[in-house]
Amino acid sequence: MRIISINVGKPKTVNIDGRLMTTGIDKTPVAGPIAVGKQNLAGDGQADLIHHGGEDKAICAYPSEHFTYWEERYGRPFAAGAFGENWTLSGLTEDDACLGDIYAAGTALVQVSQPRQPCSKLAFKHQLSDLPKAVCQTGKSGFYFRVLQEGIVEPGAPLVLVERGAGALSIAYINQIYYHERDNAAALEQIANHPALSASWREAFQKRLSERTRP
Repeated sequence: MRIISINVGKPKTVNIDGRLMTTGIDKTPVAGPIAVGKQNLAGDGQADLIHHGGEDKAICAYPSEHFTYWEERYGRPFAAGAFGENWTLSGLTEDDACLGDIYAAGTALVQVSQPRQPCSKLAFKHQLSDLPKAVCQTGKSGFYFRVLQEGIVEPGAPLVLVERGAGALSIAYINQIYYHERDNAAALEQIANHPALSASWREAFQKRLSERTRP
């Protein structure tokens, strides 16, 4: 397991079909070591701080293994940073990454906090209106890390599993429950109560549970 590309970018305003939009989804690979902070990577930023960024979502990661699938589906190339991710990974997918897993990367320690849920800006980036929905429905979502210990990481750095998250709930499993088994109350409760789940996703799962109990 390793980080094959580190990608950063500050928000910028772009014209998309006559519509001005400020977004930080365009990320550029960096060549050398980069600082990993509690909020984000050095040189990185997000435009919509309500839905992106923050300590629970400091680093967006995406498995490079999915690029072939998207290339075949859409007939175009996908490369590092294509999904607005900070870390393009090799050897770690949603099937293997579990909520609460702690990984060492360079001198930093990071923890899996939630699946990635893309917004419409991913569709605008690629001019593919169905891409965000396809990412969710296929489970090829990527995921977020929170930073437990700040440090320095460089491209090619290995990801070393330090501690498996409680219950070994994979990101693939959480996606399955969230998008396809919305009425699985036991699973919803299990995920909602997980200590490593991000605040926003905890709220979403708790809301779904409360809706089930209403008369």
